[in-house]
Amino acid sequence: MAEHRLVLISVVLPLAAACAYGLAVTRGKLAWVAVFMFAVLCLLRVWSRCSRAGVPSVCVLVLGDIGRSPRMQYHCLSLSRHGYGVTLLGYRVTKPHPDLLNEKNIQICPISEVKGLTVGPAVLRYIVKVVLQCLQLFYALLRIDAPHFILLQNPPGLPSIAVAWFICLLRASKLMIDWHNYGYTIMALSLGERNPIVRLAKWYEKLFGRLSDYNLCVTNAMKEDLSTNWNIKAVTLYDRPPSRFKESALEDQHHLYLKLSKDYPSFRSRETTVDDTGDQTAFTERDQVSGLVAPIPVRPALLISSTSWTEDEDFSVLLEALEEYEDFIKEGAKLPDLVCVITGKGPLKQHYCKLIAQKQLQHVQICTPWLEAEDYPVLLGSADLGVCLHKSSSGLDLPMKVVDMFGCNLPVCAVHFQCLHELVKHGENGLLFKDSKELAEQLKSLLADFTNPNGQLHAFRTNLRLSKQLRWDQSWEETVLPILKATP
Repeated sequence: MAEHRLVLISVVLPLAAACAYGLAVTRGKLAWVAVFMFAVLCLLRVWSRCSRAGVPSVCVLVLGDIGRSPRMQYHCLSLSRHGYGVTLLGYRVTKPHPDLLNEKNIQICPISEVKGLTVGPAVLRYIVKVVLQCLQLFYALLRIDAPHFILLQNPPGLPSIAVAWFICLLRASKLMIDWHNYGYTIMALSLGERNPIVRLAKWYEKLFGRLSDYNLCVTNAMKEDLSTNWNIKAVTLYDRPPSRFKESALEDQHHLYLKLSKDYPSFRSRETTVDDTGDQTAFTERDQVSGLVAPIPVRPALLISSTSWTEDEDFSVLLEALEEYEDFIKEGAKLPDLVCVITGKGPLKQHYCKLIAQKQLQHVQICTPWLEAEDYPVLLGSADLGVCLHKSSSGLDLPMKVVDMFGCNLPVCAVHFQCLHELVKHGENGLLFKDSKELAEQLKSLLADFTNPNGQLHAFRTNLRLSKQLRWDQSWEETVLPILKATP
């Protein structure tokens, strides 16, 4: 390494200076500056190559909350398990999964969220925020050791794609973009497709996306669209559940219900005579003689939906369906009471919580907890039915929440959009719906006999068990690892 640096200092810089002097004499100062900048670029690239440690390294960049970016956390864990040193850059808002925090090969370098201006025209506020983010990312990426790869989550890609590409140019690194969706289509949900900022974002995303060395995407439909309309070659890496997503044992269910019952009455026992011994919840009870946990014979059904509370999920659809479900019971339908858990954080949560508080429901209870990373798989593995309201802004990505639910063998009712058939098979592992009325009818038909082992809900669950779904680790090893290993 010392020999390379000596050559760099003693040969490259004098040669560049000599060339710059010659051009300065013949063509003026501008040519001198251009050659000098080129020499600096060469210097940084060679220096970066020489200063890298023997262990291959990857910088995983998330211009968002690390704790709410599960796919990128999975990338980090897979990289670490295969001997890569990982530097994870992103916002440290919610707690990442404990496995990530305990992994020695993973270093988390938090960056603060840039707020920008709070006054002035929207365009000016947005420009100022982007400029500040550029400076922040430049500093963050230059202060870490030069990585072999930068693995970037998109969206958000403005300005991270351009900054990451330029840093890769300076430091002789390779840029890999993981396309979860298109950023400009998400912006269009609130600003409109014809908004100048949206049009600029689309142009930017397409231009700088082409400069990446490698690309991953979440569906075959997106792979085709990237190839046809963006001239970007990508490899499909489907979201897959890690091994911790599985059906929950009754003991684990009981423990979680007791934990949640401290803050959410929906999980507490309906029996007024039960003392506070922890022997019974709304769903489970512990036998005082044997000490074993069993389901309560007559219990409510447990419905779960997870969300980031953004514009691409219209939760009024679910609320209207739950009101219709309530009406079915009042009209004499033999249906179980229902506990609906909606977990997640996001900008529209308060809006929907106000709507929920206004509902006068007797047979349906709704709660909106934020679950720790270790509790979320347990709740999915305990539920009777999942609901997904994610409607892709581009029509080309798939909801990870459904992937996690299927990992727990949990059947799903999901709102239909363009490429959802790549994940949800209508009538096989779940049902697709278009509006609240259709969802209400599906809830009615599936939950009428939800404890019946011969019912449709259990048939869906059986199909999921038999499907033997590919898990994240195996999928990552077959898709991403060969790309990393083939790169010098």
